[in-house]
Amino acid sequence: MTREKGNIVNLIAAGICVIAMTAVMAVYLECIFLVRQKSQVSQLARKYILKMETTGCLTANDRTELVLELERLGVTQVDLTGTTMDAANYSEPISLEISGKIKGEFPFEEKRVSTSKN
Repeated sequence: MTREKGNIVNLIAAGICVIAMTAVMAVYLECIFLVRQKSQVSQLARKYILKMETTGCLTANDRTELVLELERLGVTQVDLTGTTMDAANYSEPISLEISGKIKGEFPFEEKRVSTSKN
C-alpha cells in the first residue's frame, strides 16, 4: 500500500466542512426555536383579545393567566402597558399590547386591536 499525495488535505477539508455545517445547523435550530416561541406568543395574544372582546377589557384573572402562560413559554420582563384594563363601551376599540423578552435576551412586541367592537 502506498500513500497517495493529498489524502490528508482532503480529509482536513471534509472535517472543516462537517464542523461548519454543524455550526450552521445549530444557528438554524436556534432561529427556528425563536420563531416558534414568537408564534406561540401570537396565538396567546389572539386567544386573549378574543376573551377581551366579550368582557370589554383584560380582567385581573385573565391578566394573571396570560402572564403565567407567557412565563411558561419562556418569556421574561412581560409588560402589558397599553392594554385596555378598564371596561370599554361597546363602540370603543380595545387593545392588547404585550412586550417582553424571549429567553431573556430577544425583545418582542405583540399588539392586537379588536375590530369587532368598531
